[in-house]
Amino acid sequence: MAEEIKKIMFTVRKPPHGSIYVYEGLEVKLIMAAYDADISVVFMDDGVFAVKQGQNTKELGIKGFAATYGALVDYEISQVYVDRKSMEDRGMTEDDLLVIGEDEDTEEPIKPEVVDGDQIAAMMAQQHNILAF
Repeated sequence: MAEEIKKIMFTVRKPPHGSIYVYEGLEVKLIMAAYDADISVVFMDDGVFAVKQGQNTKELGIKGFAATYGALVDYEISQVYVDRKSMEDRGMTEDDLLVIGEDEDTEEPIKPEVVDGDQIAAMMAQQHNILAF
């Protein structure tokens, strides 16, 4: 009897700098991708800043890790979403989002998919586990 593949969603609600949550959450996502699980990620609230391109952390005196999000698709994490309202409330547009990978066939850049709150709620209802970072 085949075991059901676990659906695990990560929510990222905190800004990328000022705490270790978002960076450690990124590490956990990449580690979990090695296991046979259906991984998805939703950036909401201040977490949308984690996938904003053009971040410069030099004045903060820390090394930025936003470029690591560019490996998500390489780790077979292609279900990456951004909450539309959170993004718009923070003055961001789809053009501001990081590239998280490249389409294997077309070599086109892949960015997170912008979704509405009702879509996020529906996705959450289908998960076995939801981990917040």
